[in-house]
Amino acid sequence: MPMAPDVATWGALLGACKKHGDTQIGERLGKKLIELEPQHDGFHILLSNLYASRGMWDGVMELRGLMKQKGVVKTPGCSMIESKGVVHEFLAGDKSHPQIKEINKMLDEMNRRLKMEGYEPDTSDVAFDIEEEEKETSLYRHSEKLAIAFGLINTSPPEPIRIMKNLRICSDCHAAAKIISRAFEREILIRDRRLFHHFEEGVCSCADYWLENKFVGETKRNVRDLFAVHASCSKWLAYNNEDGIESTCI
Repeated sequence: MPMAPDVATWGALLGACKKHGDTQIGERLGKKLIELEPQHDGFHILLSNLYASRGMWDGVMELRGLMKQKGVVKTPGCSMIESKGVVHEFLAGDKSHPQIKEINKMLDEMNRRLKMEGYEPDTSDVAFDIEEEEKETSLYRHSEKLAIAFGLINTSPPEPIRIMKNLRICSDCHAAAKIISRAFEREILIRDRRLFHHFEEGVCSCADYWLENKFVGETKRNVRDLFAVHASCSKWLAYNNEDGIESTCI
């Protein structure tokens, strides 16, 4: 490289190590990043997920202990969706919503159609030493899926389902949203912490580029796609500027 690598560069490499299962290099990078930014919860979580994906539960527990010792708190995932002028908020595993019975039924229907389409849950990011079935149940109730279920109940075509996520959408929810858009013939827009994902007919506007580059800026091609989506839903997201949240695509 013609210049010294910065935190973003090391982070991109750590993301690649997670995807390709290179624990040895990933561990070195993760520890280097934690040393550079000891209060950054994302680097702790990514290294923890790398350990979990390889079944290295001692490493996971050590990292959790380190986070507790340093007071590093993981930001809880939250998905928001607007319906009839009211913003509904979902956390992972949420059971407090007034429509939870209808949402649970829709989750069952989503799961049934996903399996018919050949979907298999990606449990590699579940950072708990539990049985595979329990991992699948945990993924089944991620905040994105709860918000999508709510949207399927409370909106009708051709209105798209618009969701805002405070963190990056996980790889399993990304894969599931693509299939749901095809199986239910619905357009789904998810704005996560980094960019828009426009799901339609089983395809996402990011072309799965995000899965390969979690810490790297989007390509010009993806930016053009995302601005096209931004034009269709920027009005809905305008209120986020009042809270200081970026409403641009990059």
